[in-house]
Order: sequence, then structure tokens, then C-alpha cells
Amino acid sequence: MTTTQNDQEREVSFAETAMRLGGKSEEEAKRTGAVDKADDQVEALFAPQYKTSNSPIHKAVWESIVQFDLFTAKPLPPSAPYTAAMEKSLQTIRRHVDNKTIYNEKGKVSDEMINDLGAAGYWGMLIDSKYGGQGASIQQFMNFLTKVAMNDPTTAGLASVHGCIGAVDPLSSFGTEEQKERLLPRLASGDTISGFALTEPGAGSDLTALKTTAVLQGDHYVVNGEKLFITNAVPGRTVGLICLIDGKPAALIAELPKEENEHFQVIHYGLYALKHAFNNGLKFKDFRVPKENLLKPKIGDGLTVAYHGLNLGRLALCSSAAGNMRLMLANMLPWAKYRKTYGHTIDTRELVKRRIARTAALITGADALANWGSWLLDMGYRGELECIIAKIFGSEAQKEVAIEYFMKTHGGRSFLHGHMFGDNVHDFLAPCIYEGEGEMLGMAFFKSLAKAHGSQYFEPVGKALEREKIKNFNPFNPAHAWALRNELVPYAMWRGSKEMASPARVPSNLNVPENLKRHLEFALEQLADVPLELSHAMVTHQLRLADRQCRIADMSSRAQDIITIIVTVMHASQSNDEVTRDSADILCQDLSRKLSGERPSDQYFKDCRKLAEKIIAGGMSSLNGVYQADIMFKYD
Repeated sequence: MTTTQNDQEREVSFAETAMRLGGKSEEEAKRTGAVDKADDQVEALFAPQYKTSNSPIHKAVWESIVQFDLFTAKPLPPSAPYTAAMEKSLQTIRRHVDNKTIYNEKGKVSDEMINDLGAAGYWGMLIDSKYGGQGASIQQFMNFLTKVAMNDPTTAGLASVHGCIGAVDPLSSFGTEEQKERLLPRLASGDTISGFALTEPGAGSDLTALKTTAVLQGDHYVVNGEKLFITNAVPGRTVGLICLIDGKPAALIAELPKEENEHFQVIHYGLYALKHAFNNGLKFKDFRVPKENLLKPKIGDGLTVAYHGLNLGRLALCSSAAGNMRLMLANMLPWAKYRKTYGHTIDTRELVKRRIARTAALITGADALANWGSWLLDMGYRGELECIIAKIFGSEAQKEVAIEYFMKTHGGRSFLHGHMFGDNVHDFLAPCIYEGEGEMLGMAFFKSLAKAHGSQYFEPVGKALEREKIKNFNPFNPAHAWALRNELVPYAMWRGSKEMASPARVPSNLNVPENLKRHLEFALEQLADVPLELSHAMVTHQLRLADRQCRIADMSSRAQDIITIIVTVMHASQSNDEVTRDSADILCQDLSRKLSGERPSDQYFKDCRKLAEKIIAGGMSSLNGVYQADIMFKYD
């Protein structure tokens, strides 16, 4: 089922009208309308039951329908056809880590490592078996990515770039059968690995500012322009290339030559993050790409291709964060057990125990969100809202663990050359920017969440305001209210029904431990206020709400925290692991206090101590086998 051209034109027209009434320039209105159109086109790729308006989050917020079965990811199967390739890949990574051959003399992931992983099937995890890949489910891949990150974060990042936002997803989702048969086998084998060339010097979050062009000349498109911050951008690799063809965004699969030439140069620069990967700029001057490498989505254009892969990339960031935080925790514990102050090891200190417990809590939250979001994508959902939450939570959690717990617990040694924190701090922080900077992405979450409500109730009001030539609408002005009576009555009826409605309840037969059930009840109470709060902001600020970025960010954050509580509770309730359940309890206590403004109780600190003591005693099974570095500068 697709959105008709008339529907798309109507939506863009209204977006431009809204911007104009809100005091924006015609140029900004057109650019915003183009982004809205791209989002609509991606939405049109999905069956009605899997669109954003029918997602678990959207229905929970606006319809007060919390389908707990859709907030509970199904368990992974014990084995699958791709399990052997995953285990072989992990063994390959561990061997290179142990032999210190994972990086070459320049500190980059070595060709030997890349080739060995290709032989293990690593690069084809998300490619169908008919094209030489493993055909793994998204849920299984994300779980695997966490395990990879527990051994080497950069290697996990390369798999994420290659499979989620590189050339693999565009080809798998939008390629013709001929394109898939020709290009995917090389990407599956690792003969070439891929990146995605979207960002430009002047086009980051504003994707409408693209300047790279491609012009058809004979059997080739001739490309001119510059790309920036592209991972895996080296000669001999493959990139999904977003450019303008006839003034419209388009996607080409560009196979880069093995050496630079007058038509293709790599732009090198100093970059603190991704130092073990190749992240470069690309400059094209009359660079030729075969015309058969143009992707032609049935709906939309190049921006549709770009938007489609972002959700996979966001989930991958959360999954990798879950592994990276385990890596930090596993290296925090030996130091805390070794380091003594005033005659006692610091793992006996309450502050350190609090750090250990909070880290475990954030790991459990990241596990829950990544597992849930990937399960929904496997089911066919678009997952826009769910994947945004996962990305923001995972990246912010990783930043918190790195700075507040890992660094502070290790003290001055954190900044030594060779220390895991000092050597990788930029990589721990950078995911806050990747796949959409956190607060900007939070506003996108609000926009996606509020879009259907706005179209149903406020779009008619906006058109009526333009029709009646009312610039400063006041619903308490009798003349205004009468002029817009036909548009205001439906909204008044909706609001009245919401104000009288009771919060959703936890079903009596839902299998949730008592200490987690209270968090679920609290989340449902908070959830009941969300639609009224969001709608009130839309009424209060009207067409200028887009400029109230801080208000939007705050409302978005609250909604995300509520959903995170629900997902974490349902995730932990499926587990028989005591540490997982206790970690979920700590996270939900933290999020509940954030929402209510309460201070932590003495019981909370006691809960943290108890959880940390279990972890210190070896009770967190998911830390088994995680890489541990040697303690630096030991003392007697």
C-alpha cells in the first residue's frame, strides 16, 4: 500500500504552509517539506499494520493500548544456519586479539584480519544465502554484534557500517535481481567491504544541502563532488553514493578503484574517533559509475534509500554499546579489586559499588532496547520510534559509563598511553553524534510521534487559519472559535475523552516479578499524561512549536524514559538471571526518579550495593570471556 502522489504533494504543501505561517522563509519551508516527503516515502514502503502509526509505541501513547506481547521480544533460537559462521568469526577475532595482529603497523584493522573474517562469513551476515551470505535475522545479528564489541569495538563498528548503512542494505532493499547477483556476493565474501557516502562538508543533518552531482553520459553517470566523514572510504572498496541526478537525490553503488587517480582522490584529515578504521573524505572529478549501478526504489528517491538504512545503524550502535559497556565493566572490576586506599580495596567502597551497579543497569537497558527493536524489524515494522530510542539510550549510556564510571574508577591511569579509556575515549563518545546527534534525534522522535495527531486535528486548523486569514489564533477569542468551529469540535471531543480516561493497567496474568511490576505500573501512569502534554504543547505554541526545541527535547526525553522502563521490565521478566533482573530494577528506579523528581532512598543505595557485590563475586555471566587488559603500573 503506497501513498499517492497527490497525498505526498498535499503533505509537502501543508508543511510549506505551516512553515510560512510560522514565520519561516520560503527556502526553509521547501527544505523542510523535502525532508518530510522523504520520510513519508520510507513510511509508504511498509504495510499498514507496520507503519509508525501502528507501532507499539504510537498505539501505547495515543490509543492507550499497551500490547505487552509487542513490548516483549521473542527469545533467540538456540541455533540457526548462521550460528557456525558467527562462532567462527568470534574465534577469529579472539585469535587476532590474543596474537595482537588485529591492527596493522599504522594502527588500522589489518587486511589479514579482514580477509580472515571474510573466510569465516563475517561480512555476509545480513546478506541472503542465495547471494553467498549467512542470511541472519536482524535480532540475531544485533546480539552477535554485542559479542563482537566485547572483544573489539572497531571490528563491531566495521560490520555495522558494512551491513547496516553501507552498500549492503541499499542493495538488499532496493536493488534489482541483476544488481544483487552481480554485487552482493563480493560484499558477502569480504572481497570488498562497504561504506555509505552521504555526508558532505555542508550537508550533515540537513540532507537537502547536497551538492554532489551525477550526469548521465552514455553508459555511465559522471560524478562530481566531495563527501566527508565516510568510514571504509579507501581505494578498492564499495560505497553507496547519494548525489543529485537532474536536481533530485539519487543513490549509486560506486566501486572505488584500487588506486587514486585524477578522477578519484581520498581526502585525509586528523580524526580522533575511529582511529582504527579508515574514515576519510572522497573527492570525485568526472568519476564514472556504470548506469546499471543506479538504485531505483519503487517509491521515493535517494533520500528514501538513505533514510531506510538508518534504523539498522541506530540499533547497531545500541548493540555495540552493550558490548562496549561490558568491556569497560570487565576491566573496571580487576582494578577495583586490586586498587587499595587506606588499607581497603576500592571494590568495598559504596561509591564504586554504585558505579558497578549503574553500569550493569545501563547494559541491561541497552540489551533490552536493541533486542526489542531488532525483533520488531524482523517482524516487518518500520521501527522508527523504537530504533531512535535505542540509539539515544545506547550512545548516552556508553558515554556515561566511560566518563563517570570507567574513567573515574581508574583515576589518573585512564590517561596513560595504552589504557583502554585513554586510547578509545573518542570512540566511546562519538556514537552520540553518529546516525543523528542525540538531541536532534530526540526532536525527530517527537515529530514522528506527533505527526499523525497533528495531521488529524491540527492540519485542518492550519488550513482554516490560512483560509480565514487569522495570523495570531486565540481559541478563547469568540470570533476565532466560531470561524474554526468545524475544525475545533473534533479536537475538543478527543481531548475530553483523554482527560476522562484511566491509565492502562498491568494484566493480572502478566508474568512480571513484583519488584519490577511496580515500575511497570508507574510507567503506565506516566504514559497516560504523555498525549495530553504533547497535544497541549501543539496548542500552546501552534505553528511555532518547531522553534521550541528545548521544550520538544524535554517532552521527547520523558516519553523515551517511560518506554524504556516498559521494555526493560518485559526484557528482564523473561530472564531467570538474578543479576539481569536486579540490574533492570536499578535502571527503572533511576528512570522513575528522573521522571518524578524524587531523590534516591537509602533502600536504593542498599540495592546498588547488593547488586554490585553479586557482580564482584562473578555473578554476571555475560562478562565471561570478555577481553581484559593488564593493569598498568602495578605497585607492591
